[in-house]
Amino acid sequence: MMAEYHVGLDVSLDETSVCVVDQDGKVLKECKAATEPADIALAISAYADDVARVGLEAQSLSPWLYTELQALGLPVIVVETQHMKAALRAQRNKTDKNDARGIAQMMRMGWFRRVHVKSHDSMQLRVLLSNRRLLKRKFLDVENELRGTLKAFGIKIGKVSRGRFEARTIELLDGADPTLRGMVISMLRVRRMLWDECLKLHALLVRTVRDDPVCRRFMTVPGVGPVVALTFRTAVDDPHRFSRSRTVGAHFGLTPRKFQSGTIDYDGRISKCGDGEVRTALYEAASSLLVRCKTSSELRSWGLSLVKRRGHKKALVAVARKLATLLHRMWLDGTDFRPAAA
Repeated sequence: MMAEYHVGLDVSLDETSVCVVDQDGKVLKECKAATEPADIALAISAYADDVARVGLEAQSLSPWLYTELQALGLPVIVVETQHMKAALRAQRNKTDKNDARGIAQMMRMGWFRRVHVKSHDSMQLRVLLSNRRLLKRKFLDVENELRGTLKAFGIKIGKVSRGRFEARTIELLDGADPTLRGMVISMLRVRRMLWDECLKLHALLVRTVRDDPVCRRFMTVPGVGPVVALTFRTAVDDPHRFSRSRTVGAHFGLTPRKFQSGTIDYDGRISKCGDGEVRTALYEAASSLLVRCKTSSELRSWGLSLVKRRGHKKALVAVARKLATLLHRMWLDGTDFRPAAA
């Protein structure tokens, strides 16, 4: 019988703990290697021909290590963080060495849930979305800080458009203390720079969506705009990894938790597992569909009936879950949104 080996990697920024076990769980090698794909591959090179699985936990370095180690011919698996945490919690002492040993045993037993590693293009677009979101949040933080600071001196900016915010603030500072005026003008410069760069990233996002046929198809659904379409597309990455469209909503944490033990059996709130940004985007799209959009469709009618029976927030969650199912099915079928058949 051919020997079969399993490898566990506990990855940190500089060093990675490596553990190799055989099919019976016996530890064959434990060592540390630099967190570089070539060094990790060298550490397990003596067993590389017969390695069945190489496991590591999902974290910021995982996509890079997964891609590079696969290119070196190693069968790499990225394990879901919650499953990894629950499995390793039974250890008495938490060390990098023990974690690597525990991961290797998980690979041997098959007690893990595999994480889908996104493609290079999807990772790049996710960075675009996160950078745009960061700049917008910082822009709003600066603007709100200015409003709050000036209120302490009796200066009320009030309701004003973003384009006129700077001019309105400088106008109100006429005759104010020079020190206060200098500080506020510095903040206004930062605000202007953040807004300009945010607009550039948003324009890049819109161009990307315009050139993507899948995103354009998603945008035929009322309430789904460029940000929602690109967020969903990059999060799913490969639609064929879901066997059923209805499981997509559960993947992004939009289904209730279930707890059953003995005579106790109840459904809780939604699980909120998976990508929180996708969940937020789908919730906002559902809100836009029910509140702002006036186009008639079966989906909107169904959502409005839920509002009457279950309340606004629960209806939004249900419509967001339905949108996840609908977008995935449209992606697979290559069809646009049909209002009467939603």
